[in-house]
Amino acid sequence: MNEHTQNIRIANFGKRLTNSSSFGILIILIVMCVILSIASDKFLTFDNVLSVGRAFSFIAIMAIGECFVIITGGIDLSVSSVFAISGVVCALGIKTYDLPVFIAILLGLAVAMIFGALNGILTTKVKMPPFIVTLGMLSVARGLAYSITGGYPIPNFPVAFKFLGQGYMLGVPFPIIMLILLGIVFTVFLQSTILGRRIFAIGGNEKAAEITGVKVDRVKITVYIISSALAGLAGIMTAARLGVAQSTAGIGYELDTIAAVIIGGASVSGGRGTVVGAILGAAIMGVLKNGLVLLSVSAYWQQTVIGCVVILAVALDRLRYLRQ
Repeated sequence: MNEHTQNIRIANFGKRLTNSSSFGILIILIVMCVILSIASDKFLTFDNVLSVGRAFSFIAIMAIGECFVIITGGIDLSVSSVFAISGVVCALGIKTYDLPVFIAILLGLAVAMIFGALNGILTTKVKMPPFIVTLGMLSVARGLAYSITGGYPIPNFPVAFKFLGQGYMLGVPFPIIMLILLGIVFTVFLQSTILGRRIFAIGGNEKAAEITGVKVDRVKITVYIISSALAGLAGIMTAARLGVAQSTAGIGYELDTIAAVIIGGASVSGGRGTVVGAILGAAIMGVLKNGLVLLSVSAYWQQTVIGCVVILAVALDRLRYLRQ
């Protein structure tokens, strides 16, 4: 009887796994890797795989936070500028004010969270559309980054800081390790906590969630803070990776981040999405970019292809929504 029950549980688990959107995204990623490994013998080399993983890990970290916002039915276009200003503030703390690396990182994250809080407050308390609020904040954060640096890059960081982007643990780049840890933490948070369930409830039906006692405004402000904090962390790690902080960092990353979330199975209408899906979506974007480079596709056509992928992902999402 126990063996029979165990077999049923295994079968049910397998059914849930294969029916999940993340499983379909994983299959697409595997197929892409197989095709690219056939098209280019350089794709599956150890160095290239690690390079691709490290490259998309920054977008994937941002995508985790963006996924939370999109699940609630919102959008955060400011992530690319928050990405830049957090790296700049952290770098200034280290270079100009001689702050310890850890304190400078906390300062950069604090600035990011302030922008997230502003996004959430303007969206919930002033009732402004998320698109307009975050689009405006994108310009505000970018403008402040330019003003702080005067347009000049900030180079020459200590080794302890550069480890965040250039270091290795057990032969694996640290950004990949950080992505895995954040993926686990935020997956558990989204799937197994009360706040996580409230995030889905708001995205599914905000009015119903409010009637049942969910503090909608508080939850929305929280997800915008999470989104900006993760964007800030990615910006700080990128500055460490490049060895220089720039006010121009991350331009256009808002498109890549949102695309990763939508490709990963989240719905632009809210109420659906997973952290794993967002990470897999970022991986698909990273593999696609790397494959196009290896195949010597022009940078102009790369943007065209990525734009088409984004449109296709949104179109498929809308078709799923209409079918349901």
